[in-house]
Formats: sequence, C-alpha cells, structure tokens
Amino acid sequence: MSSDRLPRILRPHRLSEEVGAVLDRRIRSGAFAPGERLPTEARLSEEFAVSRTVVREAIARLKADGLVESRQGAGAFVARPLGAGVFRMGSGLAEAEGAHEIFELRLIVEVAAAERAALRRTPEQLEAMAAALARMEVALTRGEDGAMADDDFHCAIATASGNPLIGRFVAFVSQEFSASRAPTWSAEGVAGGLAGAAQDEHRAVFEAIAAGDAELARQAAQQHLVSAAGRLGVVVPTLLAADLQHIDKGMA
Repeated sequence: MSSDRLPRILRPHRLSEEVGAVLDRRIRSGAFAPGERLPTEARLSEEFAVSRTVVREAIARLKADGLVESRQGAGAFVARPLGAGVFRMGSGLAEAEGAHEIFELRLIVEVAAAERAALRRTPEQLEAMAAALARMEVALTRGEDGAMADDDFHCAIATASGNPLIGRFVAFVSQEFSASRAPTWSAEGVAGGLAGAAQDEHRAVFEAIAAGDAELARQAAQQHLVSAAGRLGVVVPTLLAADLQHIDKGMA
C-alpha cells in the first residue's frame, strides 16, 4: 500500500504581521517620531480594518523589536532610542580598553555610513541631519546639553546610508554610543570648548554629505571620531582607505 505524501502547508501571512510591518516602516521613516504616542488601538483598528486584537499583536511585535514602549495608563509610544535595551557593551567608557573598543566600533560603522549617506541620502534625510545639527547649535549657544541631538545626528546619517541594517544597528546601540558623547556636552565640556570643536566637525560631515562627496564625507567622519576619542584621552589609530574598503565589502 503506497502512502500519499502530505501536502506542504504554507504558513499563512498573519494580519498582525502586515499591520506591524506598516507601523515599523512609519516609525523608521520618522513618520512617528521617537517619544511620540501612537494612535489608539481603536484608531489603528479602524485605519487597517482589523480587530483590536490584531492591532495589539502588531504592537507587541514592535515592542519585542524595541521600537515601541508602553506607559501605564498612557498608551504606546515610539521608543527613544529605537531598538535599544538588549545589546550592552559592558564596561564601555568606565575603562580605557572599553572606550577604545567603542570608538573603534564607531569608526568601522559610522565612517562607512557617512560615505554611503553622501551617495544615497534623500532630501528628507538631509533635513533630519540639518535639524539635529541646528538643535546642537542652539544647545551650544545656550550652554546646554546637546548629547541627545548629537545622537540623533549620527542616527540620521546611519539611516541615510541606505542600508537598513546599518541604520538599525546604530539606532540599536546609540544608547551605548551616547556615553562616548556625554563628556563633550557636559557643562565642563561646553565651557572648555569640546562641544564647539565637535560641532565644527559635525558641520564638516554634514556639508560633505550634502555635497554628495563620499570621499570627503569619509574623511570628515573619521576625523570627527578620532578627534572625539582624543578629547577623552583615547587614542584610536586611523583606518587606511584600503582597510575601510575591505570593511565596506564585508558590510555591503
């Protein structure tokens, strides 16, 4: 007696995944800003013509991805920063070796991101960079902490790289990277000219990206990160163009 093979059962595409994918794109594109409250379950249910249960499942997936967080009695909000809360870098700036490793990682990722951003950025992404740059300018003028705007500037560059994995990675670890920026934007850092020097470097990176000059963007980003490390007493050897090309091929 021959046995019939069971037919392949295709996994159905769940509505909650479709809704979650749309919300994911809106969040990552900036349509919903970090810290912004999402529409209510009722409004999303009406917009997507699905049940509240489907919406609830979609939001649960976004929470698991670190894109959304709940606040008791207030609803669901876009996480700030996106995707943070899972990966940790250990000692970080608390130890010299940890600081060196953080800046080396930033060099590898952010220099390549700046180069790609110069070639792939959209007008909207340039506006996001310019807005963060302007917020840092205001903070510098007022003697305030511009670390959050600094984070946003670097995340905007990563997003403009056109590689969603680079954008997501920088957003994912920006909370850890932020620790390497905090001393520059401390009261002592602002008074001592550290923030001013960093802002000059930010402008150079932005202008190169805006001009579409990939090589200049690479150089400006590298100079900024090496200088930022130096301001904290951390020596990070610069990467040669050949090294970066090898790294870029591995990340492409």
